[in-house]
Amino acid sequence: MKELLPGSDSLSNRISFYHILLLMISLPFDRFYSHIILVSFCVHTIIQFKTDAAKPIFTARILAVQAVFFISAIATIYTPYQQQAFDEWGRNVVILILPLLLCINSIELKKYRPILLLIFAFTSTVTILYLYANAFITIKHYGLPFRSIFTYAFTNHNFSEPIDMHATYLSMQLVIALVYLLYLLMTDKINPAFKIICGLCGLILLAGIVQLGSKSILAILFIMINLVLPYYLLTGHKRFRFMLVTISISAVLIGFIFNSHTFRERYITELQTDLSAFHPGQNPDPRLARWQIAVQLIKGKPILGHGSGSELTLLGESYFNHKLYSSYINKLNAHNQYLSFLLKTGVWGLAIYLLVLQYGFKIAIRKKDVVFISFMLMVAIVSISENVLDVDKGVFFYGFFFSFFLFSFSQRKVVNSSELRDNYLCATGQPIAG
Repeated sequence: MKELLPGSDSLSNRISFYHILLLMISLPFDRFYSHIILVSFCVHTIIQFKTDAAKPIFTARILAVQAVFFISAIATIYTPYQQQAFDEWGRNVVILILPLLLCINSIELKKYRPILLLIFAFTSTVTILYLYANAFITIKHYGLPFRSIFTYAFTNHNFSEPIDMHATYLSMQLVIALVYLLYLLMTDKINPAFKIICGLCGLILLAGIVQLGSKSILAILFIMINLVLPYYLLTGHKRFRFMLVTISISAVLIGFIFNSHTFRERYITELQTDLSAFHPGQNPDPRLARWQIAVQLIKGKPILGHGSGSELTLLGESYFNHKLYSSYINKLNAHNQYLSFLLKTGVWGLAIYLLVLQYGFKIAIRKKDVVFISFMLMVAIVSISENVLDVDKGVFFYGFFFSFFLFSFSQRKVVNSSELRDNYLCATGQPIAG
């Protein structure tokens, strides 16, 4: 393990490495830790700043990440909700700071990206093991049958509640970890012991994702495993055999979901409810009803929007007037990032956000970076059902990983990478297979 760490690099870069590593590890936990580590990273980067090592600041990749912050800042000019707008600034400032830190820091992220992602994958696995252990301890304490693990009491938000993490945002992080482990398994001739470890961790992460019950995340995972990974990492008969196996496994998983009352309720019934028409007294309110109310508000100011900080106030009033009392009491947002941009910043704000997504997809696809592609897919698809950039964990996930991938492009060659083998496998002290 010692060889995996940046022991031969400068002291400044080693400290930067551990800051970035701690930021990644802290993502599934309380935001207090992420923010403390970020502040420490800021102080360290400023103290160690060297003009000759810094990268150009005014570049497309930096502005692409920061665009969301600037959209909010510009829309503050004409908003009648100044206090709420500045609250948005405080939440989105992470998106402004993170790309700047990685830009002016002298650390070579491309060099350390494999190590950082591997440790992130392993710590994510440990997090899921902890959640399962917590669930089974609770089951044993109350004398429940072990099959209770598949009931509502231990799925979705109830499963992630011990670490106070929203199920969807935790699932997004798990997908990054799982896709990277699959990438390693598919692109390197790794020794059997390491292959078994990665495979077991992958199965644990997959189980965690299913247990968390995020509909959009599971759909993204199917796309990644059955289409994106084989398309970019395999050719010919290997691609066909891999797709045959993964599609078969997916079919079995879908069968399990349909035969489990809890998961069928979560993945199928709740989806139908979310997209159904609203009936007075219904609880919870369908997402479609909230989207329809958001669209009505958007029609009032489609070009400029109502300004930063306006969403919750305007929606709250409309929820009450349309008898969506559950949404009103819980102060829910639109649960759609695209509609949120239209509501607050109009067509121009949404257009910039779509250009940012297009830029990210373009870079990820051009570099054939499957982990980056999985990140972009998650942001784009989850934005349909969640306000990703209106909650702290969503902002931190977006700002950190978008910056991280843009500043650490992987190599174009993804098959039989000798550099990855040396980094990962020699550290185990075992000979490299092949």
